[in-house]
Amino acid sequence: MSLQLRLFGGGQTAAGKLNASNDGSHAIDKSKVLASTDKTVITPLTPGSFGSVRTVPVVPAPRYFTKEETDAMKGLAKEKTDGARQSKRVYKFLAHIEAADKTVHKEHRKYEGAVAENELGKKRSDAGLAKKLHSMRPGYARLGLGIDKADSDARTRIDEIKAKLTGGSN
Repeated sequence: MSLQLRLFGGGQTAAGKLNASNDGSHAIDKSKVLASTDKTVITPLTPGSFGSVRTVPVVPAPRYFTKEETDAMKGLAKEKTDGARQSKRVYKFLAHIEAADKTVHKEHRKYEGAVAENELGKKRSDAGLAKKLHSMRPGYARLGLGIDKADSDARTRIDEIKAKLTGGSN
């Protein structure tokens, strides 16, 4: 730590340590940065259930089917085929919604990055002004001392004049 920092403070706490705002530390929590946007989203840490859809049980061995079973399966097949078509459409729309959500999320993070970057630029400007003002302190100290000396000289001169005019007694 420089002598000037020790003498005049400059970003130190009462314990003599640099403040967290200027010692390079951070509050970026990796676990929060990498946390899922939803507890059910698919990630390597939450891979999902790998579940599936099974409308009818698997036929374990070859067998013959009756006319009634065949007609029922035909109706169910039509129903499930239409359901699959509708599901395909819905999943397509859900994918579009996810893509839109990702776009909004990504653009918001760009915006936040711009805010953070501009904040840093503002703080750099503030720091530059602070440095400039500190560099001016000796000049102001000289001016202040000059004024104090002028005041002292004037008081001394006034006291001399008073003493001369009053004959040496105050």
